[in-house]
Amino acid sequence: MYSFLQSIGISDPSGTGWLAVILTFGLAWGVTWRFIPAVRSFALQVGWADQPNSRRLNKEPLPNVGGLTIYAGVVAALVLAILLRPIVLEAVLAQLLTILLGGSILVLVGFIDDQFGLPAMFRLLTQIITALLLVASGTGIEASFGTPIDSLFSTLLTVLWVVGITNAINLMDGMDGLAGGVSFIAAMSLLAVSAQFPSRAAATLLLAALGGAALGFLRHNFHPSRIIMGDAGAYFFGYLLAATSILGHLKVTTIFALVPPVLFLLLPVLDTTQVFVRRLMVGKNPLTTPGKDHLHHRLLDWGLSQRHTALILWTIALLSNWLAMKLQGMTGMVIHTTSVSIILLLGFTLWRRMGEAPRN
Repeated sequence: MYSFLQSIGISDPSGTGWLAVILTFGLAWGVTWRFIPAVRSFALQVGWADQPNSRRLNKEPLPNVGGLTIYAGVVAALVLAILLRPIVLEAVLAQLLTILLGGSILVLVGFIDDQFGLPAMFRLLTQIITALLLVASGTGIEASFGTPIDSLFSTLLTVLWVVGITNAINLMDGMDGLAGGVSFIAAMSLLAVSAQFPSRAAATLLLAALGGAALGFLRHNFHPSRIIMGDAGAYFFGYLLAATSILGHLKVTTIFALVPPVLFLLLPVLDTTQVFVRRLMVGKNPLTTPGKDHLHHRLLDWGLSQRHTALILWTIALLSNWLAMKLQGMTGMVIHTTSVSIILLLGFTLWRRMGEAPRN
C-alpha cells in the first residue's frame, strides 16, 4: 500500500492523512446519497420546486433544494474529519473555515433566490463580497508584472475568477446530471493535484468532501432527475471549485499561467463565454436573460437524449481535466489512476441510477 500511495504522489503516504481524505469523501458521498430522498419528499410538501415552463426541461414540479443536502454532506464530512484528525496548523484551519463561510453565504443567498427570487445585482454583489473574503484571508491570484498596481490587479483577477466560475456552474445547471457530473470530475482532478502538496491540506479536504457530495447527488440527479441542486448548490459548487483551484497562491507573471486552472473548468468557462457573447450581440443582459443557448441545448436540438448529452459533455470535461493535470506536472500514474477512478465511480453511480429509473 505504501508503495502504491507513493507512486500516485501522496505527500505523506506513511501518515494517516490519506485515510482522513478517503473518510471525508465517503461520508460526504453517503450523507448526500442517503438523505436526498427525505429532503425531496419534504420539498414537494412545502412547494420548494421548479415549476415546468417553456425554458425548463422538466415536465412536472422538480424539487430544487438538492444544494442543501450537498452542503450538509460537505459540512458533516469535514466536521468528522477534523474531529478524528485535528488540524494543528492554524493557517490550514483558517483557509478551510474562510472558504466554508463564503460558501455558506452563497448557499443561503441561492436558497432564498430559488424560493422567492432575488435581484440579479444583489446576487452579484454577494458573490463579489465572498470573493473579497478570500482575498482578505490571503487566498487568491497573485499578479506579478512588476507594476505599481499589481496588488489591485491581483484582487481584480481573483474576484473575476471566483465570480465567473460561480456563475458558470450555475448557468450550466440546466440539464439533468450536467453540473453535478462536471463538478465531480473537476473536484476529483483538483484533488489529485492538491494531494501532492502538504501545504494544500485545506484544499484536499474540501475537494474530497465536494467530490463525495457531487457523486451522492448524481445518484438522484441523472436523467430522469428526482431533484436538482438549485442556485444554492450551483453557487456552492462553483465557489468551492474556484477557491480551491487557486488556494496556495496562484502566481501569474504571464497570461499563460492561468491556463491550467482554466482547463480544470474549461467546459463551464467555454459555455458561459459563448452565452455571454451571443446575448450581448443581440443586446440582451447575459445575467438576467434566460434562454436555450447553452451547449447542452444545442446537443439536445440535434436529437441527442439528455443522458447522451450529459455523457458527451462529461467526456469533454474529463479530457480537459486530463490535460490540466498533465500541464500541472502530474505523473502518468497519477493521471491514469485519477481518470480511471472517475470513470469507475461515475459508472457505478449511473448503473445504480439507471437500474431504478423505470420505477420512478
